[in-house]
Amino acid sequence: MKKIAMLVAGAALLALAACATAKTYTATGGSRSDGTVRLSYEVGMFEAPQVDEAQGLQVARQRCATWGYSGAEAFGGITTQCTAMGSSGCMTTLVSKEYQCTGNGGGGYAEIQMSAYGAH
Repeated sequence: MKKIAMLVAGAALLALAACATAKTYTATGGSRSDGTVRLSYEVGMFEAPQVDEAQGLQVARQRCATWGYSGAEAFGGITTQCTAMGSSGCMTTLVSKEYQCTGNGGGGYAEIQMSAYGAH
């Protein structure tokens, strides 16, 4: 009976370890003057993140567009940083990805809006 209980507990732990979790990118930094955007999401110790890269690119493009750029592209891969340590290791990790704004980076929403009314 003890062996069965240990097998069930082990199977439950494996099921938790393989828990697929949908993650979405949010803007966590960047530089208008450099034309860079940093997007991030958090992942727990027992999560297997399922990330929609197209969603991340869309968020980066929107941020770049507010700065007057016409697009964005990912560069530099991802970085990870443990944000919560526990007795058995890192409990929460911040995963970040950098994007470079592309196109002519000038203006932004305010300048575009003023141009529409003939003001400069």
